[in-house]
Amino acid sequence: VRLGVECRFVGVTAATFGTEPYLIRLGDRVAIADGVRFITHDGAAHRLRRKHPDIDVVGPIRVGHDAVIGMNAIIMPGVTIGADVVIAAGSVVMRDVPARSLVAGAPARVVTDVEQWERRMLARSVGTGAMSPQRKREVFLDRFAAELAADPSDIISVAN
Repeated sequence: VRLGVECRFVGVTAATFGTEPYLIRLGDRVAIADGVRFITHDGAAHRLRRKHPDIDVVGPIRVGHDAVIGMNAIIMPGVTIGADVVIAAGSVVMRDVPARSLVAGAPARVVTDVEQWERRMLARSVGTGAMSPQRKREVFLDRFAAELAADPSDIISVAN
């Protein structure tokens, strides 16, 4: 894998980058969460090898600067992910992703642009990003005390 500077990996293993890691290029400040898989070849092509012994469907994967790839996302062969992109957890990215967009789903589709996503994230923020883990725990337990104390049988419906 060719990495840019200041990339961040959480839970990355040898399996993350598959059997052809040399076909993967990551830009600067790319963040990859646990369970992400980069698939540079289409293994289903093996089914055709009796009729077409030389078949091999392979493609490089390129990720632009400042991209974030969420937990358990799968990036398929030949995909290019633009700069400043967010790939939602569990997404299956089968097509190129335009810069400054957020994609989600299986197959992944553009859901919004990063400006709208940023506004929603800021509105939901609890403001603890720079705190120590111990201080975060205190703040979270205090902030969510009522929800954590409630009996789960009292939950009738969940509003989004």
